[in-house]
Amino acid sequence: MPPLMRLTAITLDCADPQALAAFYARATGFEAHPGSDTDFAGLTREDGLFLGFQRVDGYRAPQWPDPSLPQQSHLDFTVDDLDEAETVLLELGAGRPEYQPGGDRWRVLTDPAGHPFCLTLV
Repeated sequence: MPPLMRLTAITLDCADPQALAAFYARATGFEAHPGSDTDFAGLTREDGLFLGFQRVDGYRAPQWPDPSLPQQSHLDFTVDDLDEAETVLLELGAGRPEYQPGGDRWRVLTDPAGHPFCLTLV
């Protein structure tokens, strides 16, 4: 049976769509969508996957792993070298929560809007 659905887009809530899109563009190499503006910005991968960022008034960033402000979304990215990727992403504006449950297998970081994401080895 062929798949019923095909993932074409992922959209994250945030306070500043353009700033969050800039972070992910530098981190992933996705291309900025020409229709991006201050309320909704997007990035497109070569195969068409769209990553969107929408402005939400009163946005409250997740405080992972605090369940009172849950993670709201979760992205996983594979990398060749955890330490190198973490260093570059921190320079780009990512954060590193104190709680790290993955040991040497994965790292949890947060984007500039507070969304947690994981880096895992290829």
